[in-house]
Amino acid sequence: MKKDLIASIKQLYPGFSKGQKLISDYIVNNYEKAAFMTAAKLGKEVNVSESTVVRFATELGFEGYPGLQKAMQEEIRTRLTSVQRMKIISDKMSDKDILKTVLMSDIDKLTKTLSEIKEEDFLGAVDTILNSKRIYILGARSCYSLANFLEFYLNHICDNVKKVSTTSASETFEQMYRVGKDDVVIGISYPRYSKRTINALKFASDRGARIVAITDSALSPIAEYATYVLTARNDMSTFVDSLVAPLSVINALIVALVMKRKDEVARNYEELEDIWDEYDVYEKNSDE
Repeated sequence: MKKDLIASIKQLYPGFSKGQKLISDYIVNNYEKAAFMTAAKLGKEVNVSESTVVRFATELGFEGYPGLQKAMQEEIRTRLTSVQRMKIISDKMSDKDILKTVLMSDIDKLTKTLSEIKEEDFLGAVDTILNSKRIYILGARSCYSLANFLEFYLNHICDNVKKVSTTSASETFEQMYRVGKDDVVIGISYPRYSKRTINALKFASDRGARIVAITDSALSPIAEYATYVLTARNDMSTFVDSLVAPLSVINALIVALVMKRKDEVARNYEELEDIWDEYDVYEKNSDE
C-alpha cells in the first residue's frame, strides 16, 4: 500500500494509459467520492471498463481494487476536515439506520483489530512497560480520553506513571525532558494525527526511550518511532472518531499487566479499598 496515494498517482501519471489517466484525474479531484464507489461504478463514471479500474489498482501496487479503495478512504481520514467528513457521511446514512450502522461498524473494527494486531508486539509492550523506570502517556485531542483511562489504571499497577497533559508544544517537551533509555512512552494517535504527539514521540525516541504506539496502522506517522505498534482500527464510518477498538486494546493491555503483577496489584487494591472507605469515595449499599 502506498503511504501517500495522491502523490503516488501524480508521480506515475506520465506512464499511464489514456484510460488510467482518466481514472487518475477523477481520483485526484474527487477521492472523497471515489472512495465509496465499486470498481464498476468508478469505471462507469469515467467511461472505462471495470477491468481497467482493477488493472489501474495493480499498477499502483495494490493486490486489487479493495486495496485502492481502502487507500482512498485513508486519504479522506487524513486530509478532510470534520465538516467535509460530516457531509460525506450524511449523504451515505439515513436517520433511521444510525444506531445499527454505527454499532455494526464498531463490531467490524473490533473484528479487524483482532485479526491484524501482532501478538508479539502486544507481549513486548507489556514487558517493556513493566520493566521501565518511568512511564509516559501521551494522547492529544480525541485521544486524550484514552490517555486518561490508561493513566487511571496504570497508576494502580506501576510507579512513576506520568500523563503528559498540556496544549502547549513547549510544555510538552518540558514535561518530558527527563525521558531516557530506561523509560517508555505510550503514544496514542489517530487521523487526523496530532503534530504535537508525533513531535513528542520523535523527541523521546531520539533520547533512547522505547515507544509503544497505539494507532490505526503500521503506516501511521507515530509508528515510525515505535518499538512496538499496537494497531487498532478506526475506519471512517462517521465524522466522530470511534474509540471502541483502541479502548479495547488498552483494556487488554491493562489486564495483561495486572496478570503479571497479581499479588502486588491485589495488595494495592486492598490498601485503596481502605482509603476509599475511610474517605467515603463510593456510595455504599444499605439494607435499611
